[in-house]
Amino acid sequence: MSAAPRITAVLGPTNTGKTHYAIERMLAHRTGVIGLPLRLLAREVYDRIVALRGPSVVALITGEERIVPDRAQYWVCTVEAMPEGMGCDFLAVDEIQLCADAERGHVFTDRLLHARGLHETLFMGSETMRPAIAALVPKVQFLHRERFSTLTYAGSKKISRMPGRSAIVGFSVDNLYGIAELLRRTKGGAAVVMGALSPRTRNAQVEMYQNGDVDFLVATDAIGMGLNLDVNHVAFSALDKFDGRRMRPLAVDELAQIAGRAGRHMTHGSFGVTGEAPDLDPAVVEAIENHQFRPVKKLQWRNSSLRFGSVNRLLGALEQKTDNDWFTRVRESDDLAALRAMSADIEVMARASDGPSVKLLWDVCRVPDFRGISRGEHANLVRDIFTFLHQHGEIPRDWFARQVKRVDRPEGDIDTLSKRLAYVRTWTYVAQRRGWLADESHWRGATRAVEDRLSDALHAALTQRFVDRRTSVLLRRLKQKEGLVAEVNEQGEVTVDGEFVGRLEGFRFRMDKTGSPDEAKTLRQASVQALAPHFSLRADRFYNAPDTEIDFTEQGGLMWGDQAVGKLVAGPEPMKPQVQAFVDEEAGDDVAQKVTRRLQHFIDRKIAALYEPMLAMLGDEALTGLARGFAFRLSEGFGIIPRGEVANEVRDLDQDARGALRKHGVRFGQFTVFMPLLLKPAPTRLRLVLWSLAKGLQDFPEAPPPGLVTVPAQKGAEPGYYAMAGYRAAGERAIRIDMLERLADMLRDKDSKGGFEANPDMLSITGMTLEQFADLMQGLGYKAEKGEREKAKPVVAGEPELPGQPDETPTEPPVEVPADQPQEAPVEVPQEAPQEAPAEIPTEDAAPEMEVFYTFTWAGRGQRKGGGRPQEARGGDRSKGGPKGRKGGKPQGKGGPRGDQKPQTFAAKPKREARIDPDNPFAAALSGFKTK
Repeated sequence: MSAAPRITAVLGPTNTGKTHYAIERMLAHRTGVIGLPLRLLAREVYDRIVALRGPSVVALITGEERIVPDRAQYWVCTVEAMPEGMGCDFLAVDEIQLCADAERGHVFTDRLLHARGLHETLFMGSETMRPAIAALVPKVQFLHRERFSTLTYAGSKKISRMPGRSAIVGFSVDNLYGIAELLRRTKGGAAVVMGALSPRTRNAQVEMYQNGDVDFLVATDAIGMGLNLDVNHVAFSALDKFDGRRMRPLAVDELAQIAGRAGRHMTHGSFGVTGEAPDLDPAVVEAIENHQFRPVKKLQWRNSSLRFGSVNRLLGALEQKTDNDWFTRVRESDDLAALRAMSADIEVMARASDGPSVKLLWDVCRVPDFRGISRGEHANLVRDIFTFLHQHGEIPRDWFARQVKRVDRPEGDIDTLSKRLAYVRTWTYVAQRRGWLADESHWRGATRAVEDRLSDALHAALTQRFVDRRTSVLLRRLKQKEGLVAEVNEQGEVTVDGEFVGRLEGFRFRMDKTGSPDEAKTLRQASVQALAPHFSLRADRFYNAPDTEIDFTEQGGLMWGDQAVGKLVAGPEPMKPQVQAFVDEEAGDDVAQKVTRRLQHFIDRKIAALYEPMLAMLGDEALTGLARGFAFRLSEGFGIIPRGEVANEVRDLDQDARGALRKHGVRFGQFTVFMPLLLKPAPTRLRLVLWSLAKGLQDFPEAPPPGLVTVPAQKGAEPGYYAMAGYRAAGERAIRIDMLERLADMLRDKDSKGGFEANPDMLSITGMTLEQFADLMQGLGYKAEKGEREKAKPVVAGEPELPGQPDETPTEPPVEVPADQPQEAPVEVPQEAPQEAPAEIPTEDAAPEMEVFYTFTWAGRGQRKGGGRPQEARGGDRSKGGPKGRKGGKPQGKGGPRGDQKPQTFAAKPKREARIDPDNPFAAALSGFKTK
């Protein structure tokens, strides 16, 4: 005779190994089934048993997942999904205290009353269930288990000061997200665990926490249901929760269930509050620490003996009351609400006319409302599914495929992905119902694949938003006092222990984009510590780098390749700027000093090379008196001075002084005194920087593009800019000063009083149209009078010769063929035929072709627009030939002095000079060309 089945209630606080004990007992039998409160916990227990016995003998059944091998011996289920009447040797129900839960309690109560194993039955849960179990389960044996570790109250802590390996518990999504965001900024991030997550997402999040990628866990009260985590401290961010109908305070035993997650096995744990949660009452703290709670007085109950004769009889059975003092009838649940809604639908009632159809309707009404939509919308879904099943015997493939495809989109933010996951859980549940779909195995796999994709996407979204893996890793290394190893690649990218942290730009560390000052401080602390040796190595390499690797920018920046390493600042003298190195404070004084010395050497050598003619002039001891003074005056202008600013100084220079200055390349132009070698692009670029520093400008003007004779004249330009750029503003454009002097040479023998026109050479050297040239001339002080005239007709062959026209046809010179070119045979050119008369001869009434011309005259004696005065033209540069003009020597004609002519000497007779023409801007200059 076999022994009577044994029923045991294993009761005690958390961390007593109750679930582990149940697994051991189940595996001691040939077959067994265990019911667990959460799908997440069921998956965890399933994985543990599979690891012990292999997947071929372990089944997993939840609302949305069904894994049933052919030789299944051990069944791991959610309590709602536990199969009835299987006749297993062993049966266990975990967290049996949920019999008192307002939402699901009636299911646990039913299992307590009716679920039994053939040989052994275990109920695991809180000690608070002892009186109820003793009263409702005959011949039950009790086994009390003590907690492996102690649990103590740690009071209130700020989230920013939360110790590592902590779980912070909240009861709303917004609250959880806010806490996780704060932890990301201050602690490197947190894993997020909620009951609504799929097992795949939850496991991925927990794995991050368990392996140390993050040191914090943000969770709902779902962690209180047996999830085994390495948590040292549990902090409540709130003490109230919404139970589906109203906000209510958590009971003491609920707080204890959650707080009990702190401390695993022999590791002691602590609990406390954080954020806006108030301190726990001392009586509550004592009860939690000593595991002393009020026993459960009432269990939730609903009649499980259902009658399917009609919808009304089914409703009556579900609403049946009980006289047992231990039971209280559960409030209306979602499945009962759906059935009640169906009972008001005439079409549904017509279909549900017999026992099988009523039972089918009840099965459909039990589809959970994972979506959290209104009861009306959920009722519409129930009606559609029931109609399909009753009318066709299955759900149409196309309709179901559309529902699944609608949510199969793994893109979007956390809320969007969470909502799609909730929807696909509904379709996963439907696919698990036997006989509802034609191809059950296909749709179970398809819905599971969609759920996996969405789960992975949600895990990635949660990680991206709430985890800064880089900061977390670096903090952990610092906390463990490990040596951090930094690496810098050729692109300047800095990685510390394999994590990208930013870039090294010169001698400044630029952190990667961070979310808050706290996060930036943490990242910089970890990164700079590892970068210290790289700063010294880089400083040595920079100090030995050639000048060709260093350059300055037009804004005064100093570059090493493409990296900014400093900037120029004003020095004691305009030609002696100082440098300010860009070096992080953490790099140290030695690095900063080395970089500063190297930059100062560079800029000093750059100035010496580009301004060598001017520096040589200043160092010439042969220059004395006024000549030496003028040389210093020219150096103050960086080699360029508008002549109007030094008219008196130039007038005081005698010919010997001028000659001495000309030997150093100084040119006394009619508009500007300058050194032509300093007009090149490189000296000009540096001159503008030095000039801007000397004037204390915030924004340095840029040099005009090299090679341009004229550039548009900017209105509002800094006074003196165009001279420093090597140009002179005149009208709408500015002309390069050396080309302006060439133009002045062309204008010298023009009749500025009677008027003259521009010739092609003038337009050619300025690169201007006639209209632009007219504007330029007005900017130089001339008056431009516009006129029109009949365009001269070109001479046509065969026309009568005009008076004065040569009577011989010009011949082209013979073309010389190089000796190395192949000689071609002479080509016989046919004699040109006589030209025929045009078909139409223009009449005298045809309008003549007109052309525009300008006549230029000097505008007056006063200040010319753009600077100089006529009298300042004295002493025009004569280094390339003799003087020009009508007086004092023989004119040399248009085009200026010829290079093959020798300089001529002139004898001026004192007291017999002709009166200077006041209307000729160059007459004063010409009058000064006298021989010694």
